[in-house]
Parts: sequence; C-alpha cells; structure tokens
Amino acid sequence: MIALVGLIVVIGSVLGGFTIAGGKIPSLFHVSEIVTIGGTALGTVLISTPGAVLKALGGRLGGLLKPSPFSRALYVEALKMLYDLFQIARKDGLVAIEQHIEAPEKSAVFRKYPGVLAQHHAVEFFCDSLRLVLVGSVPPFDLETLMDSEIDVHHEASGKPVGALQKVGDALPGIGIVAAVLGIVVTMGAINGPVEQIGEKVGAALTGTFLGVLLAYGFAQPLATGMEHQGADEARFYHFLKAGVTAFAKGYAPLVAVEFARRAIYADIRPSFAEMESACKGKK
Repeated sequence: MIALVGLIVVIGSVLGGFTIAGGKIPSLFHVSEIVTIGGTALGTVLISTPGAVLKALGGRLGGLLKPSPFSRALYVEALKMLYDLFQIARKDGLVAIEQHIEAPEKSAVFRKYPGVLAQHHAVEFFCDSLRLVLVGSVPPFDLETLMDSEIDVHHEASGKPVGALQKVGDALPGIGIVAAVLGIVVTMGAINGPVEQIGEKVGAALTGTFLGVLLAYGFAQPLATGMEHQGADEARFYHFLKAGVTAFAKGYAPLVAVEFARRAIYADIRPSFAEMESACKGKK
C-alpha cells in the first residue's frame, strides 16, 4: 500500500512540477516514444528472464501493493503456534505432533492460526524441519546447518525477480536514449519543414530520454528495492522458525524454545517476553 502511495507521489510531483513551470502535460506523452521504450524494455525482459522468474516477478510486484504480512500480529500468532506444538510434544511425546505436521492444512493446531498457515512455503519449511526432529537421526547442529542451507536457497530464488527488475532499470535510460535518437532521425528528415513542426519533433525526441530516466529511477529501481525489503522480511520469518525448531531439537522447554524464536524477530515488531508468555500460556 505504501508503495502505491509512493508511485502516486512520484507521478504527482513530476507532472505537478512540470505544470507549475508552464508545461502542458500532453506534450510529455508521445505514442511513438512510449511504444519504443515500453516494447524494447518488455523485449529485453522476455529475452533475459526465464518464465518461472517472470511469474515470480509478477507475484512479487503485486505483493508490494498489499500490506506486509510479516507484522507483529503474525509473529505473536506464530509464537503461540510454536508453543502449542512444543507443549503437545512435551506432554504426549513427539509422535503426537506427527499428524499436525504431515497435513498442516487439516491440523486443528495450525487452523487456529490462519495468518501463519497462509505462509505456505514457510509452513512447509517448518514442517519438514520438525519431521527431522521426529526421526531423531539428525543432530541439532546438523539440523541448523540444513535449515540455513534451505533458507539460502529460498533467498537466492527470491532474489532472481529483484535482479531481473534491477537490470531493466539499469537499461531504461539507454533505451530512452535510443528512442530519443530515433526521434532526432525523424526530425532531421523534416528539417525543411515549419519551425513549429521541427520543435514538436525535437520535443517528442527529448521525451524519450525523459521517460527512460523517469521509469528507471522513479519506478523500476524503487520497486526492486521494495522487493528486496520484502524478501528480507520473508527470510527473517524463516530464521525465526529455525530458531524455535533448533532450540526445541536441543531439548529446551517449550517456553524457552519459543523465547529463542522471539529473539530472532526484528526489534521494532518484537513482542516483549511478558507479552509472549501471556499470549502463549493463555493458549494452554
């Protein structure tokens, strides 16, 4: 949502400043320049980006228009979920949580926490890791290494759409120059025409450079940076789950294991220990 507000501010500032200076907004938009820049940028993306990354890029861009799911409320919900599962394992044995991690979408525990359940990949990561704890043949240190490796793979995959958008942003100023040069070529072909016509064609050519630079630094690069922050928030949630699972695998009491997870939350959205304890024990 904030990203959408930012885009509106960028557009409003550019058009507002241009209008205040006496410019006419329609003079900034020429179909030929828009087709050249937009088509070339799209073509470069299709040439350089695999289909799976393109699909992920669309999803990540759409996610920027929504509030981040990785809020304080989600973490409190996740802390309570961890505590519930760890308590079940402590009272009834590890086998008692097998039914929950084998089919989390059907689990009575997971279904109490829809915000967590909506994070499908994170839930899968969590359940796969707990499954190894149940098997009991993987030492906690090796389990932590394995989880770190999976987090790295996930982070690498989530970085591919960001890299694709950044490369487009880097190329847009050059694409704008190409559009401007083409506009100058057209202008030179009409050099014997009326001054007004020549001025219009030169203005159209210059808008190519303008659009290329604006799209690069006002849209593509900020969106890529926003996606980077989005990916970092998601990775932090994985580290949060890892901290809880590895502490539980080392034999710590449920509340202590959950405290390990709490310490892995960003400070600005981290609930206090008292808040966590109250929330968790209220679920007994």
